[in-house]
Amino acid sequence: MKKILIENYQIISSLAIFSLILILHTPFYKAIIVLLEFIVVLEVVKMISDFIEKRKLRLRFIIDVFIIFLIRDVIIKITEPSYKEHEIFFLLFVIFMFFIFRILALVYSPSITRNQKNKNS
Repeated sequence: MKKILIENYQIISSLAIFSLILILHTPFYKAIIVLLEFIVVLEVVKMISDFIEKRKLRLRFIIDVFIIFLIRDVIIKITEPSYKEHEIFFLLFVIFMFFIFRILALVYSPSITRNQKNKNS
């Protein structure tokens, strides 16, 4: 039983959150917004703890925070009764640019570059 719980913790936690949303009669879009805010806080805490431990900021954490925060803003804008399409398209464009920056940050990461140089030597 314990093995099943450990292997399927993601499904179990998702069911628990979904059940809580149904029990509290929370609109789904509000629940998504709150969960995205939680992820933003989680990423910021990871970024701060990584900075305290290693004395450096990883660009990946910063970009992830901005992407999640902007996705949250898109969801909020879409659920407004009179949303403006140009604002949503602008936010989507900014999210796209942050995805490009994230890919570039992974490709040109100093740790990956050092590992490749060490393998080639």
